[in-house]
Amino acid sequence: MGNDKCQEECGVFGVSLTDEEAAGLTYNALLALQHRGQESAGIAVLVDRSIRVKKDRGLVNEVFNVGTLGRLPDSTMGIGHVQYSSGGVANSESAQPMVAEYLRGRLAVASNGNLVNYAEIRGELEKRGCAFATDTDAELISSLIAMEALVCENVEDAVAKAAKQLRGAFSIVVLSSQGKLIALRDGWGFRPLCIGKGEHGLAIASESCALDGAGFDLVRDVKPGEMVVINRQQDMDTYQILEQERRGICIFEYVYTARPDSVIDALSVYQARFNAGQILAREYPVDADMVCGLPDSGLDAAQGYSAGSGIPLVSGFLKNRYIGRTFIYPSQKQREAAVRVKLNPLKATVAGKRIVAVDDSIVRGTTIVKTIQSMKEAGAAEVHLRIASPPYKHTCYFGTDIHDEATLIANQVSLDELCRMIGADSLQYLGIDGLKEACGGCALPFCDGCFSGVYPMAIPGR
Repeated sequence: MGNDKCQEECGVFGVSLTDEEAAGLTYNALLALQHRGQESAGIAVLVDRSIRVKKDRGLVNEVFNVGTLGRLPDSTMGIGHVQYSSGGVANSESAQPMVAEYLRGRLAVASNGNLVNYAEIRGELEKRGCAFATDTDAELISSLIAMEALVCENVEDAVAKAAKQLRGAFSIVVLSSQGKLIALRDGWGFRPLCIGKGEHGLAIASESCALDGAGFDLVRDVKPGEMVVINRQQDMDTYQILEQERRGICIFEYVYTARPDSVIDALSVYQARFNAGQILAREYPVDADMVCGLPDSGLDAAQGYSAGSGIPLVSGFLKNRYIGRTFIYPSQKQREAAVRVKLNPLKATVAGKRIVAVDDSIVRGTTIVKTIQSMKEAGAAEVHLRIASPPYKHTCYFGTDIHDEATLIANQVSLDELCRMIGADSLQYLGIDGLKEACGGCALPFCDGCFSGVYPMAIPGR
């Protein structure tokens, strides 16, 4: 909730169509992926052998309106991106897609993830004469592909050669002026990527909810290490260019990042969260009158807790969906006031009741204190907080904004101290084994480094 959650995820999308609706369908898809990034948005389309781009800071419907979307040329191929700022300060230059030029044409790249060998690759490219305007992975990847394209026969060979030099998390889409839409997922499968098919063509998306929003049916997930190449005629070829490693999808996708109506690696995100709530009820029961999910990310787990415990599920909060993003306010006092306006407890349901409040995670602990306090002020007799994931204790090197473990509340205080600090009557977290049980239907194993501190690969300079 609010400022207490991880940021810095991104969403990517790409289409190859039989009609010239690439910009409009990409816009619809980006709206469905808005939860993955709210700092900037961009769309690139292919026109003849040229690539046109519109991107800027802001939400999708702030960057694109009837006028700006209409000024993008009609096209059958396009890619799009939504992102959080990778360095804490967003600007229009760092917005994606990133465009690079080379002797045979242009290409645009949109990326989700984080490279752990970014500095090494950038140093090598700078020695070869490349200059960089940003510190984004997408600009680095686009420059690397353009460099490899100088000695490769086609752009897909250049993408494959570049990919073999990357380490870390990357799900990318590439639009080439040669008329190719290329998608690639790293060999670990850290970040989601899937293929869709519709009446008018093929699509690639970070989540299946974007396919739904743009009118495509989910075909399957892109396999770890797989490259997908789609041409103007919607012919699709796939190549296993990277070795499939021993770990897979980031488990935090199922905890918080992904939208509940998405299916990732054969597992419904909603079902995983519902399962987590059921297991949480089994592991940490409490004598209470009602279960309340903390909007929006705790709602699905709360349903599971209610089903597992037999305690009625009741709406405990009214969420003002028009307040906007609380983190844009200039002062902490204003942000805190906006949080209160955004989420208000329903006194008629909570007054005099013993409540089980369910949320997906506590990361920095900056918002949950005020949430529990507001429930007590509304007359709740007891508030028992249940978290549908383990304590978040470790840096993520693969795409979220946890850079300093000292900022994580689970590293600052004990469980009992945190419970007293936030004003709850009891506090319990789901264990790692319970979370893995909840996500047992996933087709891949998991990276759970943010919870366990065990990472699937060595981190340079860690």
